[in-house]
Amino acid sequence: MTILGVDTSLRSTGFGIVRSEGTRMIAVEYGIIRNKPELPLSACLVRIGDRIRELIEKHTPDAVAVEGVFLGRNTQTMMILAHARGVVIETAARAGVPVFEYPPRRVKSAVTGYGAAEKDQVQQMIRTLLALSEKPQNDAADALALAITHLHNRTGIQIGSDGPV
Repeated sequence: MTILGVDTSLRSTGFGIVRSEGTRMIAVEYGIIRNKPELPLSACLVRIGDRIRELIEKHTPDAVAVEGVFLGRNTQTMMILAHARGVVIETAARAGVPVFEYPPRRVKSAVTGYGAAEKDQVQQMIRTLLALSEKPQNDAADALALAITHLHNRTGIQIGSDGPV
């Protein structure tokens, strides 16, 4: 099973492809989709969609895992995050790949055993679980954590949900 995890952000969207082989998990590819601050919202969204489409075409994942919506203090930031998340969901859906969402605490719990883990703890556990030579960047680590969460879950059903997004 191959999973594409995506940690959406306008300027630094993390992605991670994780494949399971029996009980072993392998990081196939991971990184960040960077958008320069001077790029307008629309151009950033196109770049995110194009890169996600490329990753789906290259790796043919069985599912895409994204972080569930959470409430923040800054409404404008939350709206921008929702735009980026929407592009990822639409791109995967258009490619026929089911999308599943996971709450942030559940993702942290799946990889560290503690739902309120700090970013550094998540990075370190991702490094350990996937036998990486170094800690991945924060956004890439979060994306890999989303993919691992889906692999652990296998059903992809979020608590309180009936199935894919």
